[in-house]
Amino acid sequence: MRKSLIATALLGAIWGAPLFAETLYSEAGEIAPAPLLAQIDKTGFQGWLAPLMSKVNQLPEIQAQQAKVRQARLLVEAADRPVYNPELGVSYQNASEDTYTLEVSQTLDWGDKRGVATRVAQLEAEILLADNRLARSQLYGELLMALVEQAQQAKLLAFQGGLLESAKQQVAIAKQQLEAGALSRAELQLMQLDLASKAADHASAEQASLAADASVLSRFGELELPFAEFIGALGTAASGEVGPELPALAGAYQQVMMAKLASQQVAADTSADPSITLSAEREGEENKLGVGLSIPIQIRNDYRQAKAAAGTQVAIAEQDYLARERSLTQAAKLFHLSLPRLQQRYREWRELVLTSGAGVQDALSQQWRAGDISTSDYLQGQRQLANSYLAGLSLESALYRSWLDWMGQSGQLEEYLQRQLGREGV
Repeated sequence: MRKSLIATALLGAIWGAPLFAETLYSEAGEIAPAPLLAQIDKTGFQGWLAPLMSKVNQLPEIQAQQAKVRQARLLVEAADRPVYNPELGVSYQNASEDTYTLEVSQTLDWGDKRGVATRVAQLEAEILLADNRLARSQLYGELLMALVEQAQQAKLLAFQGGLLESAKQQVAIAKQQLEAGALSRAELQLMQLDLASKAADHASAEQASLAADASVLSRFGELELPFAEFIGALGTAASGEVGPELPALAGAYQQVMMAKLASQQVAADTSADPSITLSAEREGEENKLGVGLSIPIQIRNDYRQAKAAAGTQVAIAEQDYLARERSLTQAAKLFHLSLPRLQQRYREWRELVLTSGAGVQDALSQQWRAGDISTSDYLQGQRQLANSYLAGLSLESALYRSWLDWMGQSGQLEEYLQRQLGREGV
């Protein structure tokens, strides 16, 4: 049992805390790696994504964004209403003959203020929806990364805990060997120093795990959330092409359309809208009817500068869009270049760890107990094995971060997750 203890602890910790808890103190022997590998590849988003998204939709940030969307729709409806209301005027004049006057005047929307305002409101709503999609995807990316970090730190804590327990047992064995004369006191001290180092590593891992728990707690208000690792579901297929249809660019593209509409809006807002007046007057016994027309004369201000300023806004919006497109294009290239390489390195690491990790650890332990290798060489071999497993954890974190950063930054993450929910329902 002692021979396979460290190897079992290492493999159990690296693939998850529940498995680690079952195998660390088990007499059953080594772990069969093949079922674990299949489970990691096939789990994906099944079983946990729907309840998690339900919890996310209850967050205040999401509720605020949904309220903004409802507000934008109401603003579109408000803009598509007549601009001017009629005006009613009543007057009385006390003279030799009393005069009563009733007037109704209506300003005409000659410059199509209503039509332009409706188009502006629609564009503003589309911009808000695009920004909302982007913000929600970025939020999902942050939340999922917090859960991933919590899971990774839990695995690291279990891993360091396994090393610490193993080191304690090895120190106990070393003390027995010292009493039997098979080990020097200096070698025992090396084992004790290694135990102290592992205790410090375990304390650091514990603090990191607590910090990850605190991050999840601050976002969700609870620690136990439906979540499972989905590293087998990561891929580049959902990334798409960088263009106006990309959620992260849709808002900037609509801003260009808004800038082009700005000159029309200025022209409409500053248009000289005429007013028509209908009046009825009774003077003594005589009834009179009147029709009036008034037209503003734009002599002192023809709003030429305002129209020119609106025209320059188009160039500004286009350059902002191009800058955003260039930034996303570079990010997309980096994503398509880095993720496949990370996946390949991760697959190679898993194959090496699952096929040779346990055997190497057993061989080291047997050689040390038999006296074939020194204690310093044994401890150095242990450190190398531990570093290989920690490197795998780093690869996992890098994979998650690369995928979530791009999917969140490009605004595609929420739509991708919704598609996964649809597939689960099939």
